[in-house]
Amino acid sequence: MENQLKNETSPYLLQHAENPVNWYPWCEDAFQKAKAENKPVFLSIGYSTCHWCHVMAHESFEDNKTADILNKYFISIKVDREERPDIDSVYMSVCQAFTGSGGWPMSIFMTWDKKPFFAGTYFPPRPRYGMPGFSELLNTIANRWKSHHADLLESAEEIIEHLKNTENPEISPVAGDLIQRTVGIFENTFDSAYGGFGNAPKFPTPHNLLFLMLYAKQNDNYDILKMAEKTLLQMRKGGIFDQVGYGFSRYSTDRYYLAPHFEKMLYDNALLIIAYASAYNITNNNIYLDTAEKTAQYVLREMTSEYGGFYSAQDADSEGVEGKYYTFSLKEIIEILGEERGNEFANVFDITHNGNFEGANIPNLLKSSDLKTEFQEEIKKLYSYRKNRFKLHLDDKILLSWNSMMIAALTMLYRVTRNDKYLNAAQKSQEFIEKNLSDGRSLYTSFRDGKCSKNTFLDDYAFYVAALIELYNSTLEKSYLEKAEKFCKETVRLFMDDKNGGFYLSSLNSTELFLNPKETYDGAIPSGNSVMAYNLVRLYQITEVDEYKTLLEKQLNFMSAKADEYATGNSMFLIVLMLYEDSIPHITVALKDYSELNKIKEKLPFLANVSVVTENKKYPLLNNQTTFYVCKNHNCLPPTNEVVFL
Repeated sequence: MENQLKNETSPYLLQHAENPVNWYPWCEDAFQKAKAENKPVFLSIGYSTCHWCHVMAHESFEDNKTADILNKYFISIKVDREERPDIDSVYMSVCQAFTGSGGWPMSIFMTWDKKPFFAGTYFPPRPRYGMPGFSELLNTIANRWKSHHADLLESAEEIIEHLKNTENPEISPVAGDLIQRTVGIFENTFDSAYGGFGNAPKFPTPHNLLFLMLYAKQNDNYDILKMAEKTLLQMRKGGIFDQVGYGFSRYSTDRYYLAPHFEKMLYDNALLIIAYASAYNITNNNIYLDTAEKTAQYVLREMTSEYGGFYSAQDADSEGVEGKYYTFSLKEIIEILGEERGNEFANVFDITHNGNFEGANIPNLLKSSDLKTEFQEEIKKLYSYRKNRFKLHLDDKILLSWNSMMIAALTMLYRVTRNDKYLNAAQKSQEFIEKNLSDGRSLYTSFRDGKCSKNTFLDDYAFYVAALIELYNSTLEKSYLEKAEKFCKETVRLFMDDKNGGFYLSSLNSTELFLNPKETYDGAIPSGNSVMAYNLVRLYQITEVDEYKTLLEKQLNFMSAKADEYATGNSMFLIVLMLYEDSIPHITVALKDYSELNKIKEKLPFLANVSVVTENKKYPLLNNQTTFYVCKNHNCLPPTNEVVFL
């Protein structure tokens, strides 16, 4: 059976195109049909590599009896959260308001005019764990739609009013102790035995680690650096890092970073490359560089299209079993590597007869005193074997915001390795974006199967501007800086709330929902608002244009109230605050000849604001040679012909 999803390009929607449920994509036809037939709308939101989305699909959406209920009493709509972050964000707020938590699959019940009256996440086919069975829930809602219709509409209006009232916090100056207070919270929740913060599940949240590392560097605080290092090392040793194929899984289900939720997301790996490259820059510990490079190897090998765009995700499930692709039995290891070498590998990588994960084994180094490197040939054999053992689903859509994160990551990795392959890959992805996800002025969210979406959101612009800034920092090519400035100004025009501050998720005149959120919370990835704050501080410090400073200070004041309320959920904002208050070096390069640029960029520090000028009276050449003017915190060194840093 085919439904209304058959002509979509989203891998997630296509996974449901053969369901007996008569799914619609998000479209006006679906809502008009609901209105004409006086039916409630069932909205299901997820993504293609979501394990519990697969479970609910198999249990309920592939079941004919459940489908009959949905088709009879509801209009059913399926949404890929990665293509429509606006829908996901608004209704996630609804779900959290109803249940106190959120997640995917997200299940929303609403009116034909998009007003929600009930929400939840995964529902089992039959009642268990205190949850109603899905079919039972559907019948209850269908009956209430007929018998208590007015009550449902009233409930919808109440939740909408509640969400609108929480949308615009009071703008206030940044609290003077906010950074120190946040560090204290991280100290109090740090797991000194196994790294990370709080209890399981443990998410990598690399921007938290970047915040702690920057704080430690600026304050010469080794104790704070140790928290970040312990976490980075534990993740590298654990099963959350794929010891055979490299790259990081979504999160750890336990305290130890042993058993991950096995899906791999592009954004996690991008942010973790940045975190490990930054750790290497601070410590010169080669294990951090090795981890960043192995993660990049995974991305370039398995997550990169021939045209340069980066794919979105790989699935947790193989043959319907979570993690089956990634686990081994002791027998398999010995058969592939031979008895002697197989047993040596098993001893180091925690492979046992009984297994360390549901009877199977996740290769890990948590019981090893150091990270072994003498098994490279064996790892290659296991990787080749694993590649041909099971098929792993790939979400091959190309998302602008996530690609921008990977561009930034690879340019930063280039700055600590000077390996051109990373910069080349970043530049090729940026060229892909220009060709396929932009018309020169506007940016678009996603690309797949030769088709570009016509949606666009704050994150697309914010992360792309950040990527362009990092490309400029790595190349000193003015074209990247000029494009960053152009798209930054376009972001302000399209998304900024001049009256109350902050940036809306959808452009000012395009939202079709009852709410246009201004997201500030840094979840799995930094929010669009915090990334825009980052863009503004970097552009101001590079260009010294006062307009960026004015916009930045307005943005900092807007975000301060939320940051004060939940400090550890605003790490990217706090990074911006530290960069603004304790600025990184500003280096003006008075260039004699552009042919020198390649040599100069290789000598520049990992984190600096660099501007290049030629024939500039304010910055004359010393000794008729290329000259460096280095300043930090209003303190400048004498001009010099050698690269010298404060």
